[in-house]
Order: sequence, then structure tokens, then C-alpha cells
Amino acid sequence: MSTELPPVAPEVLAEAVEHLTPRLRKKLDAATEGCAAGAVLAADGTVTLRFGEDALVTLSPGPAGTITTAEQATCSCLLAPRCLHRAAALGAAPLADSPPEPATAAGPAESADPIGSPERVEPAELVEPVAPVETTEPAPALTAAQLRAAGALWYVAAEALAAGVTAGGAVVQAELLRAAHTARLAGLPRAEAAALRVVRGLRAARERRAGQRLGDLTGAFRELLHTAGMLASGSADPALTGTARRAYAPGGSLQVHGLCREPVLSATGYGGVVTHLLAPGGTPYSVSDVRPGGLARARGAGSASVALGGAALDHAGLARGGLRIVGATVSPEGRLGAGRGVRATPLPGIAWTEQPAAPLFARPAAEAVAELLAAPEAAESALLGCDVTVVGAAGEHLLVRETRPDAPLLRLLPAHPHPELAHTENLRRIASYPGLLLRVLGRPDLDRTATLRPLAVGPVPGAEYTLRLPEEWLGRADLGYDRLQGAHFPQGAAAATVPLPAAEGPDPLADSPLWRVRRLLETGVAGGRRAVAEAARGTESLAAASYGPLRRAGLTGAADLAAALAAEADRRPRDVFGRLADPSPDGYAWAWLAAATHLAAAERCLIAASWAAAPNAGAVSGR
Repeated sequence: MSTELPPVAPEVLAEAVEHLTPRLRKKLDAATEGCAAGAVLAADGTVTLRFGEDALVTLSPGPAGTITTAEQATCSCLLAPRCLHRAAALGAAPLADSPPEPATAAGPAESADPIGSPERVEPAELVEPVAPVETTEPAPALTAAQLRAAGALWYVAAEALAAGVTAGGAVVQAELLRAAHTARLAGLPRAEAAALRVVRGLRAARERRAGQRLGDLTGAFRELLHTAGMLASGSADPALTGTARRAYAPGGSLQVHGLCREPVLSATGYGGVVTHLLAPGGTPYSVSDVRPGGLARARGAGSASVALGGAALDHAGLARGGLRIVGATVSPEGRLGAGRGVRATPLPGIAWTEQPAAPLFARPAAEAVAELLAAPEAAESALLGCDVTVVGAAGEHLLVRETRPDAPLLRLLPAHPHPELAHTENLRRIASYPGLLLRVLGRPDLDRTATLRPLAVGPVPGAEYTLRLPEEWLGRADLGYDRLQGAHFPQGAAAATVPLPAAEGPDPLADSPLWRVRRLLETGVAGGRRAVAEAARGTESLAAASYGPLRRAGLTGAADLAAALAAEADRRPRDVFGRLADPSPDGYAWAWLAAATHLAAAERCLIAASWAAAPNAGAVSGR
């Protein structure tokens, strides 16, 4: 089993690459590839990597297990520390997160959360979004340092976009990391977080990691270019500057009630559980326990003890119970910490039909989704509840219909597709009972039309043909852990069986010709500017075939922006002697960002419409 390299601070890696000569930079990608396979972990915690007979790189992480200074990475060769071996070893290590800011000067040291969390597994969100606040005072203008940092980040982001995944190697990534570090020092944490997401996405795409989606990297580039471009133009919106992630802050006394629990399994070998909680006022909280261990830990953590304030409770009991907490510590995302000063007492559980859970199921799903689409930064952790009627299975989906007039078909997908987890099996068993009435609590998938990923299900109050769950389950089954059996379903057939449609019905997003714009944007991310130019070259008939369906569907704005992107990608200026010169990435980046922003807005409208009402024949379509 190979030794895992310690995480490296972005600025340390950027400095190591910056010190290389141009000749060594050309060899960096080849040197980085595969060098981690020979890493050896010593008894004192140091990790060594050997490059030939004369070069031994030693990584000595600090108390937090992270390489934070240049002195913690040494090499025995004569060129050290400006050597290829040291830069390759640092480049092969994962990127470390930026340290959170202390909550308060007098905050207790034990407020740091010893319990793992999904955010540490996939460290994408390093910024606490700033909600808009109504005020008569204008936001303070950006400083000169912030403007310089934003301008530098925009330029290197445009260069990385023009290079694409194929040419976005270690040198391009190091330039992004250097600009991200400068942005953090200038007080632009959202821009730094966006740059780190792009670098992680480039690494995953170049290494062809499992689960990596080109669409995710496209979205990361859109966020980075939008944030850096707006800041470089002088926009002082607090939502663009962001707020640095803070450590756990004192939360006083809390009373929380369990909603459900879900297994967490990452591609990086982490596993565990997150239990979702709700306060009497409707504020969501969570308790997470995610550590290295993979699938085995994800399956076992559902019944593991809750390490919170000495409460004699496991996660299964907490999901159907509650806690009264004194001296609580809370992260900005609502995670509860387990400091030494926290005291917790178990409380009896409440049913979904009682307060505070009942309002989750009281309003139409379309209203909740519309709010999430308006504030996408809160969508990742938001839960949505609704009562549905099972229609049946169609492909990989379980089709259901919300129990309200003119409700559209909703698609239920497993919250986690791993076959060893219970999600898929439970949905497959539910699909065999058409007409079954269900109360569903899940997370809407805002990248798909009318799609919900359920975490837990329960019976609909007052319904006959609904689930029959054991009394100790308190009216809900956690789909990731509880396995539904035949005794949990009603006997016989539904009084009025819901007919299974011949097809799933029109999908306004999949049937829309917007896929042509999406493919063009993703081509640019994968292959860079040259790939977009090559894909767009051709006769007028080829251009008409590409953009004609967009115009016929009324999407003239998308067609114009796609054509402008293709034209800019193929533009080759000439110098004063008439020779072809390399074009500036600035114009290409703005054209790509305009098309990507328009596409994201159009897709949000189609997704919102798919939740609002049953689809009709007038939906936007055209291949």
C-alpha cells in the first residue's frame, strides 16, 4: 500500500515551482507523475521520496500534518532547494486548506471540531458566503492591493483557460496557486477559494480520477473568472470578496431534534456519517463523523457513538432523537463541534408531523427549489421535503409525482450510488409498489431537471396505501442505512394504481439545444483555446447546423454568444511585420465567460420550470 503524502500549503508549492529554471519546468510534469508511489513513511512521521541514487526528498509535516513552510521540504541533491525533485514531490502531494480564522480572541481553544466532516474530505468551500444586507452605506472601495491581486488572478485564470486540461500542467497550476495566495493576503478569500477549486479540478482531470466530471471543472472556471473579473473591474460587492472561513464559535445553549442520517463516502478514502438536525426555530444543524476508512467506515459509522458533550447516544439514536446542548460550538455551516466545554443531554425524538419538522413538508417543492436556485451557495446543505405518489421505475430513475394538482413527474436518484450502501436497493424495492404514498426528505439535484436525491422516507399521515414502519423507527427510514423489507409495505394493490408513462416525459434541459453551447464550453476547458477554434472551423453550412437549432428554439442569445466565442478562439492577430502572433487570452476569457454565464442562467430557468408544473408540448426543444 502506497504512503499518502502530507498536504502542502499552496504558497509553498508555488514558490518551489517559481524557483525552477525554464528547462526544469518543462520536465516537471513528467517528474511529478508516479513519484508518490515510492513514498516511504518513517517512524517520526516524515515521508521520503527517492529520485535516483543521489536525490532523496524529505517531507516533514508540522503538528497539523501539513507542509506549511519551505523548510519542511528538503532534498539531498546539489541544486536544492531549487531542484526538480523537491518541486515534483510537493506537486504530487494534495493541496492543504487555508487555516480558518479564530472565531473570537477569547474563544476557547477546544472549540475546534475533532470530528471529521465532509468539507474536509472535499475541501471546495473555503469561504463563508456573505448574505446581502440592506444598508444605506455603500460598500468600501477595494484597495489598490486588492485590485492588483484580482487583476493578476484574472490574467492567470485566462491563461489557464486558454491552455485547458491538456496543457494545464504543474506550471500552470503553480501560477494559479501563486495568484490565489496573493488574493488571500489581499483579503479576497472567495477568489482564493475559486482558484483552489480550479487547481484541484485540473489535477483530477489530468489524473483521470474516478468521479471527476468535466462539467464540474467548467463550473469552477466560470466561478473563478466571474469573481476575478468583477473584482478587477472595481466591484466592491461583499459577496464577491467573501469572508474567510472561521473556526467554531460559541453557540450558547441549543435544543436540536434529529431528522435523518446519511452515509458519506469519498473517492479519497474517507467514510463516515452526517446526522441532520433541526432547532425549534427551523435552523438546520448537523453532527458529522468522517475519517479515513472508506466504505467500511461509512457503513459502520451509522451506529457509532456521537462524540458530543458526553451524550450516551449513537447516530442512529440521534437521527430519531434529540439533544439539549450547553456551551455549544457551531461552525458557520451549522456543524456542531465537540469541545471540552460542551455538555449534551439526550431528548426524546419527534415525528416528522410535529414541530419543527412539519414545515419542511408544508409548502410545494417548486417554491423551495426556486429559493435555492436564487441562493445556490446554500443549496448543497439544504433539505427538501414533499409527499409523493410512486409511479414506477424508468431507467436509472424512480419516477414519483408530488401529491398536488398539476404536479410534474419527479425523478428520484440514489443519494450515493455505491452498491454496498442501501440507497439503490431501497429505491428499487419502492419502485415495485406503484401507487404507494411516500413522505420524502432529500436534497434537490440542481444540475438536473426535477431530480431529488432522497435521504429518508416515511409514511404519509392518514394514507392507507403507505409504508408500515416499526414504531421504534419513529416514522422514517434512513435510506442509506435502514433496509426496507416486504413487511414495511402495504399488502395488496393501490386503490387507484398510477399508470406508468410510456416514457419519462420531456426533459426541458436534455431536450434543449443548449447542449451545443455546453459542449463548446467543455471543449474549451478540456482542450483549450485551440480545441474551440478547431471545433468551430468549417463552412457556413456547418455553422448553420451548429447554431441553427438554437435560433429556431428562440435561443438567439446563446447562439450569438457561442458564435462570438468560436470567432474569438480562432482570431490570430499579426505583428507590425505581418507575422502571426499569439493572441491575448483576455478577449477569449471574456467571450467564454459570457457564454458560460448565459448558459448557467438559461439552465437554471429550465430546471426551475421543471419543478413548477407538468411539462407541456410547448417546452423548448430542438436537437
